[in-house]
Amino acid sequence: MKKTTFLAGMLAVLTVTAFGQAPKAKKTTGIAPVSFTKYVDPYIGTGFHGHVFVGANVPFGAVQLGPTNLSEGWDWCSGYHISDSTIIGFQHTHLSGTGIGDLGDISFMPTTGAIKTYKGSLKDMQDGYVSLFSHKDEVVKPGYYKVKLKRYDIGVELTATTRVGMHKYTFPTSKDAHIVIDLQEGIGWDRSYETYIKQEDKYTISGYRFSKGWAADQRIYFTAVFSKPIEKFAVYDSTAKAIGTKLKGAKIKGVISFATSKGEVVYAKVGISPVSSANAMLNIKAEIPGWDFAKVVSQADQAWNAQLGKINIKADSLSILKKFYTAFYHSMVAPSIFNDVNGEYWGTDKKVHKNVGFNNVTTFSLWDTYRSNNPLSTIIHPEHTNDMINSMLAIYQQQGTLPTWHLMANETNCMVGYSAVPVVADALLKGYKGFDANLAYEAMKTTAMQDARGVKFVKKLGFIPADSTAESVSMGLEYAIDDWCLAQVAKKLGKTADYEYFSKRGKYYKNYYDPKAGFMRGRLADNSWRTPYSPFISIHETGDFTEGNGWEYTFLVPQDVEGLINLLGGKDKFNIKLDSLFIAEGDMGKFKSPDVSGLIGQYAHGNEPGHPMAYYYDYSGQPWKTAAKVRYILDDFYTTKTDGIIGNEDVGQMSAWYVLSALGFYPVNPANGLYVFGSPVITEATLKLQGNKTFHVVVKNNGPKNMYINAMKLNGVNYTKTYFSHKTLMAGGELEITMGDKPGTVWGVGDANKAVSVLK
Repeated sequence: MKKTTFLAGMLAVLTVTAFGQAPKAKKTTGIAPVSFTKYVDPYIGTGFHGHVFVGANVPFGAVQLGPTNLSEGWDWCSGYHISDSTIIGFQHTHLSGTGIGDLGDISFMPTTGAIKTYKGSLKDMQDGYVSLFSHKDEVVKPGYYKVKLKRYDIGVELTATTRVGMHKYTFPTSKDAHIVIDLQEGIGWDRSYETYIKQEDKYTISGYRFSKGWAADQRIYFTAVFSKPIEKFAVYDSTAKAIGTKLKGAKIKGVISFATSKGEVVYAKVGISPVSSANAMLNIKAEIPGWDFAKVVSQADQAWNAQLGKINIKADSLSILKKFYTAFYHSMVAPSIFNDVNGEYWGTDKKVHKNVGFNNVTTFSLWDTYRSNNPLSTIIHPEHTNDMINSMLAIYQQQGTLPTWHLMANETNCMVGYSAVPVVADALLKGYKGFDANLAYEAMKTTAMQDARGVKFVKKLGFIPADSTAESVSMGLEYAIDDWCLAQVAKKLGKTADYEYFSKRGKYYKNYYDPKAGFMRGRLADNSWRTPYSPFISIHETGDFTEGNGWEYTFLVPQDVEGLINLLGGKDKFNIKLDSLFIAEGDMGKFKSPDVSGLIGQYAHGNEPGHPMAYYYDYSGQPWKTAAKVRYILDDFYTTKTDGIIGNEDVGQMSAWYVLSALGFYPVNPANGLYVFGSPVITEATLKLQGNKTFHVVVKNNGPKNMYINAMKLNGVNYTKTYFSHKTLMAGGELEITMGDKPGTVWGVGDANKAVSVLK
């Protein structure tokens, strides 16, 4: 960063922000954003195992238009990894941060020279249309991507609206310039099984791509409109040229050909739709009616700034600003829009749905996001929250249960638990009214009373036998969290019998605890404990734990931390055990999942079950330990480098943990409407809320060593509790936090100030 840029940032501290004049009541030091997108670095998370999407999109957009590398494998789940220097095409859908690869639909690749319809291979890249590129030639920012294809000397620029991707290709002089449309190509597990392409007229190509992958039956239609007339259009079945200008098959490609002069620019607008090519054209006409590429780039930037500006922070370093706004950006890639401008969408029931009254969305990574990304949305994305809940309720009506891990109208049944329940419960308990509360309760209860996925054992035995179901302990612990959340909704709705029943199930976590071993452990159908057993061993997919071990899962009780404290022998023994989680050393074994990363002892921040655990000290009378652990994670496990996310980003969850924790608070319990304090790294923040309200956070005396909260005022009144409510936050007001380099002797101390699972 040049000194001039740094000084400009310093001078911007008291300038006009997205919300008007900066608050005058109290002054703090720090750097304040002028343009929020300026501080987003999409490269963060492209290294190590971050698996983030790189390319052009808008918040929650259906289109994620970006480059896809030739390389394949786990670290290419998004199609892109910073270690790579190859591009096979620019595809219109990508996942971000997942541990499984899919999508990569509708691949476009501009080329020159002889026509090639095979992508190429790492062994011999000249046998296909793949091109090398340099990261030095890339420009990557929200809503815009630029690169130079070295092999062809073609400049590529991309931008997007919600449902349309726009391409800008700058060609060299060539008698044989082409755009390859490859409907075979996909990412990861994805394999096309039926594709179709057709030339509609001299400017327009349409078609569809049906594929099988992580999601078993994906369907996406497209229409592409070009600024330059199509001189020739050839169709291919894999690499075999066919007669005519339309073709159907499993691996169809189309090649547009024309001559270009040096520096000639060719534009393409590509609309996608889950319903039809006609709807894809409607999307183009509605979202990009003209050819002003710069205007679309500007509109995408404005869209991102509008969302990022909902949390306006100041910080003492550019690094914190960059980490914060990049994390905030990553939290808004998905769930993504999955309907057309006319409201039509393709349902799980394989039917087209019309006039539903909400935006249907997809990409529900609920096992990850229920922990903090969904709670974050309830603060700042009220409309999107209602869309998510309505989409989940529609899925329930179409498939009979709430979604588990839903993608492109498909239930993947990936991960354990029925993690839609905490999300729906949280919204309902926080007073959201944009959906049918009775239907929501019906959907939650029906899902919790199914017999599949080990639930029949929960109902019959109170636990899932380890000799009946893999990942039984993790599954059972997640169900206990979900059932607790459902019980709170039953209580609110006056359903006393259901409240008592699901409250009981919410405590079934105790049935997996072996007091002699001192850990959660697999329990067999005959009621004996599985042997041999080590709390250190993690056996991926076939063991008793999901991407973790007994150490980590012993603490997965965010719904009843007080009950867990008692289970582990009381406050003192609990604190010793929790201390041990962060320092214990042991071999996890050769079958450990690569998701288990970001280790502090046996705590794994790179995997979601651990995310609330650093905050547990607020429940056990030692909030200064929460501060130290949280600050370490914020500083060391999130950086501005390409490997700056310590594990899979997981569709916004890793990033949402940072956003909330950087502000100073976190929703340990996913549905009790309470936030627990940690250690803020910002110096000031203004959260833009519903009803033109704002919640202002001022952090005094903050710094690298001053990690401990020493005092706090809420709306001018001294506040000593280690938690506060969603209701308080959403009412607007001001929270003033004073930091120090030593634990406070007043703030957070004493039983009256401990965090609680239920606000009485």
